[in-house]
Amino acid sequence: MSPSRFAALIGAALWAAPSFAEPPQLTLPIDCTLGQTCFIEDYVDADPGPGQQDYTCGLKSRDDHRGTDITLPSFDAMESGVSVLAAAPGRVAALRDGMADIAVTDDTRDSIRGRECGNAVRLDHGDGWQTLYCHMKNGSLTVREGQSVAAGDPLGLVGLSGLTNNPHIHLTVLKDGQITDPFRPDGARCGAAPDNGLWKTAPAYTPTGLFTAGFSTAVPSLEDVQTGAARVTQTTPDEPLVLYGHAFHAEPNDTLTLTASGPGGEIFARTVTLIDPQPQLFRAYGRRSPEGGWPAGRYRGYVTLKRGDTLIAARHADITVSP
Repeated sequence: MSPSRFAALIGAALWAAPSFAEPPQLTLPIDCTLGQTCFIEDYVDADPGPGQQDYTCGLKSRDDHRGTDITLPSFDAMESGVSVLAAAPGRVAALRDGMADIAVTDDTRDSIRGRECGNAVRLDHGDGWQTLYCHMKNGSLTVREGQSVAAGDPLGLVGLSGLTNNPHIHLTVLKDGQITDPFRPDGARCGAAPDNGLWKTAPAYTPTGLFTAGFSTAVPSLEDVQTGAARVTQTTPDEPLVLYGHAFHAEPNDTLTLTASGPGGEIFARTVTLIDPQPQLFRAYGRRSPEGGWPAGRYRGYVTLKRGDTLIAARHADITVSP
């Protein structure tokens, strides 16, 4: 959703903006440790046309993505309560709360039209600078309109509201109502990494990541993984359950861990070391159905990509076993 549409929806500030001579210097807008308890999944789309590029010309964005997504590795991490923090001093210009924490589906997308940002806070930093924090947990906002905040003050909790299917905070930076990439505020399209941009200390970048994770009922082909044909979301108790992860730009000795659990608890966990990775690759692991078949219900899998002890990416997938 465009930040201007969000602003129009919840109203403009009714007070004078705070006055700061310099652009805001941003700190991490979430109470986590990058590479341990969170990671950056997507950056601002630097490609003005169809397709996407991040600020380094890498793959870590989505078409017309308007912010920086800092993601938690699991839904359990979200449920434990992770604070969203003010990235810079400012004043609360607008907010919205009351939207449910429900992963979006094709069936629910229309119901959130115009509210894609979910529960959110918009801060005014003066001189036309604003930051917008999206997808916060229902009922968690701890600030009020007009309140002054310091960098690092809690605004609420990471949630699952709006147009999202994984727990993360989406940070959009605006200058005079226009999207600004905090990693490349000069407006250059993309290229070699610049200095800290708008960050006090810019988070480290890696080109490595995960395109997707999914369940299938057999080990799929790379082509079917790439096209999405491999993905199965409904199955029967007698079919195998296979989890796959599709990675890009992995390095030798990176590890992929594939885990899955269901109504009866964990059904498998497997870690694979990538000895000679290709620019794109997938790995899969699964189990045949047990005697009597899989219990009916919902199953969730996680694929986690690490470099040593550093968390680089994580994706989840869901599948339902019908009676």
